[in-house]
Amino acid sequence: MHNIDDLKNGMYTGFIDDKIDSFEEYQPSLLINDESREIKVLTSIIEELSSCTEFYFSVAFITNSGVASLINTLKDLEERNIKGKIVTSQYQNFTQPQALKRLIQLSNVEVRIATKGNFHAKGYIFKKHEHYRVIIGSSNLTQNALSYNKEWNLKVSASGNGGTLKSILDEFNENFEAAEIVTEEWINVYKEIYQSERQKRASIKEQMEDIQAEMIKPNKMQGEALEALEELRLEKKDKALVISATGTGKTYLSAFDVKKFKPKRFLFIVHRENIARAARKSYKRILGNSIEMGVLSGNSKNFDEPYLFSTIQTLHKDDVLEKFKPDHFDYIVIDEVHRSGSKSYEKILNHFKPRFLLGMSATPERTDGYDIYKTFDYNIAYEIRLKRALQEDILSPFHYYGISEIEVDGVVLDDKTDFNKLVSDERVERIIEKAKFYGFDNGRVKGLVFCSSIKEAKDLSNKFNQRGYKTISLDGSSSEKEREEAIQRLEKNEQIEDYLDYIFTVDIFNEGVDIPSVNQIIMLRPTQSSIVFVQQLGRGLRKSSGKDYLVVIDFIGNYANNFLIPIALYGDKSYNKDNLRKLMNSGSSTIPGVSTINFDSITKDRIFKSIDNTNMATKKALVEEYKLLKYKLGKIPTMMDFILHGSRDPIAFIDYSKSYYNFIADIENMRDELSSEERSHLEFYSKELGGAKRIEDIIMLEMLIEHESFSISEVEEIIKENYDFYPSEQTIESCIRQLNCQFLKEKDRKKYKQINTLLIEGTDISIHEELKYKLNNKDFKDYLIDLLEYCRDKFNKAYSKENYNKGFLLYGKYSRKDVCKILNWKSDDSSTVYGYRIKYNTCPIFVTYHKKDDISESTKYEDGFINKHQFSWMTRSGLNLDSSEVREIKNYSSTGLRILLFVKKSDGEGGDFYYMGDVEPINYKQTTIKDNNGKEKNIVNINYKLNKEVEDKLYNYLIN
Repeated sequence: MHNIDDLKNGMYTGFIDDKIDSFEEYQPSLLINDESREIKVLTSIIEELSSCTEFYFSVAFITNSGVASLINTLKDLEERNIKGKIVTSQYQNFTQPQALKRLIQLSNVEVRIATKGNFHAKGYIFKKHEHYRVIIGSSNLTQNALSYNKEWNLKVSASGNGGTLKSILDEFNENFEAAEIVTEEWINVYKEIYQSERQKRASIKEQMEDIQAEMIKPNKMQGEALEALEELRLEKKDKALVISATGTGKTYLSAFDVKKFKPKRFLFIVHRENIARAARKSYKRILGNSIEMGVLSGNSKNFDEPYLFSTIQTLHKDDVLEKFKPDHFDYIVIDEVHRSGSKSYEKILNHFKPRFLLGMSATPERTDGYDIYKTFDYNIAYEIRLKRALQEDILSPFHYYGISEIEVDGVVLDDKTDFNKLVSDERVERIIEKAKFYGFDNGRVKGLVFCSSIKEAKDLSNKFNQRGYKTISLDGSSSEKEREEAIQRLEKNEQIEDYLDYIFTVDIFNEGVDIPSVNQIIMLRPTQSSIVFVQQLGRGLRKSSGKDYLVVIDFIGNYANNFLIPIALYGDKSYNKDNLRKLMNSGSSTIPGVSTINFDSITKDRIFKSIDNTNMATKKALVEEYKLLKYKLGKIPTMMDFILHGSRDPIAFIDYSKSYYNFIADIENMRDELSSEERSHLEFYSKELGGAKRIEDIIMLEMLIEHESFSISEVEEIIKENYDFYPSEQTIESCIRQLNCQFLKEKDRKKYKQINTLLIEGTDISIHEELKYKLNNKDFKDYLIDLLEYCRDKFNKAYSKENYNKGFLLYGKYSRKDVCKILNWKSDDSSTVYGYRIKYNTCPIFVTYHKKDDISESTKYEDGFINKHQFSWMTRSGLNLDSSEVREIKNYSSTGLRILLFVKKSDGEGGDFYYMGDVEPINYKQTTIKDNNGKEKNIVNINYKLNKEVEDKLYNYLIN
């Protein structure tokens, strides 16, 4: 139940004085799409829908893509019987009939359409029991308006008794009652009108595309890559590698560069004949018909044309290769160069000596020990991954739906599921049901289905055919001709008799296949590799005329590697569990453009469990990531190299080996670079500072290394200049204890041997002779500086003036030990803190939101959020309102006791807690709790007010 005073205060803050304290929930706010801040109108609408009791939309235009952005949320509302009304318009015949058809299939939604007048409203109304949230502005129900366009929308809260609110509801109801009811029959009539208008628009668009095709120019990405290639050649480099996501125009890019280079003889090497012919076609569009171009393959023996497009299978044969001298070609391009580790590619690379060699790949990473980067002298000319390609609008947007796999005989499919269950009729019906529900863009379905095995692909294809679909299965044994024919049939219009709805396959379409019109991808296999996932997703990301978006339906069972799904979708390769949890909570807000990522509650839970349960830092995984980056750079990478190249968070190496140096020394068999004492001291700095939880420690150590001595006031000024706050005297003292290893318990100090970092004399700090001596060892110094650069970078990325509060970052994660340190406690008392402790006029509270069942009854405290700005908490058992601890909390305002709330979802998250902010007690209640023997024990229930209400994403994650 909302409080009228809270609503008044929120309106006062928003419209009269922003310095007035109020809950954000009730403050009016401007909703826009801003990629740099990772905010979308869509996110706000989904959040409001998820917590409403009724909803009403009044929008001029609705498109299929707009419905696709919200369909998961609307389906969830249907299952919870949350009803809604939507009124739209036939104005300019822009609203898509397919969008209307999808909406009326939802039993909880009434849809009407205004067929007369210039209906141009854009408003979203959400009832929340006795009050309302209203969004009014410029956003229609289209994917661009909800996620990409420059839009202005005002969101306000209102009481049901408010005059303006009543006017809005009256206007909505008047428009709704005046509009026509949308039925299947109405849609069928409207569809003919819409198709006629669409054909007119398509004709104009085709004419424009034809004109543009004649004037084809490099896109932004290609332009940047061409400049980089030219720069490499100016530096006398004769090899280069371009890493570019599938569908971003690598072939055109190479053609543009060849046009600039003007080789007399040119060679393009691929692994499939159909790709060779497609590449030649692309080159002709760029270079024209004045240059003779031939195909060299099993079916085409062109040797004499100056520009050749050849398959590797033909070219590597001795009788073919010997026809060409090593310097025959001036310029050679190798497509899908990550295959170049094979003997056939090596043979060709060893034979030819062109003036320039260009390799192209979407995924050059290899784990078999072959160093592709070395082949190209580590000259990476340009790199564009999926996220950047989406940012630049080079690819088709996608709407991804992660949905729960079916239960067969009461068991959810997992990695060990019996084959018969994978092809059961029950599963087939489930796949078809979801494929129909999530649908596809306009026209007919043109889908790829990725399966776990050849037999599964064949059997599922047969069962689809039995149900009236036109499908085929392909695998590694399928001939080139069979594949080409299947692709042609998939791309045909429905008027052609032998068209295909779906191609079922295993892995053969992961790369190197161009099927632009694919509008639906179904994934029926566990994700074993984020690279393969992105490759398969990429099959549908090429833009195509008449295709607005791709639908991706991913059936997610109880698979061990489910954690790879967010890694692939969001492009975060840090393998940092907290990062992955945050991304899962972010929904679509962190995906560029209009693409969306949607999970149902069951699949989201499965992914979170996989994140919790998976050891992502096994030695094998760490070595693999290390070698991949080492190959890419051509040198031993630093910690900062991992950050700069978007790779694994290097803190994993510290967690595994106590320091990054230890890991390198083991892998590279280094023995004498550091003494045992230097190793121990590097371990201390790595383990105790590597989490980057307090910036003062890091800056003071940096200053010692750089200047050897400085004053406390200099530290204060540097921190003020960089972070806009002055550290307290107690914090400086705590940092000194920390850097000299005095904060730790005796047993922990011993394992690091004797640590002497600095000396303090009055207000001056100077380097200790022991550290000064160790810094003479260049290796020790380099690894230490690298560590500090990493720590500073990590803190800077998390820090903002708005989310920083006396040492803690709002929603940052901290262990009990971290909290003791940042609160400037004299020593590490984390082992005795448990749920909370009052010490040095501070009281940190630690709550595990979802507690284990096997803990004692007397510790099953009923702690939890009352709402986003209030938290109900229980003291330890055995206390009453007159207990000393309770009295200290009661007297917080007069004593200045600082009370801080830290929460984690479950023990599966490890030992770190989210800092939810400082809190104030607002009421107290004496109650009881049962012990293991069923005996009632006294306990005090305290309700706290949070200084800042919890953000929606984290709140929903914690409570669900």
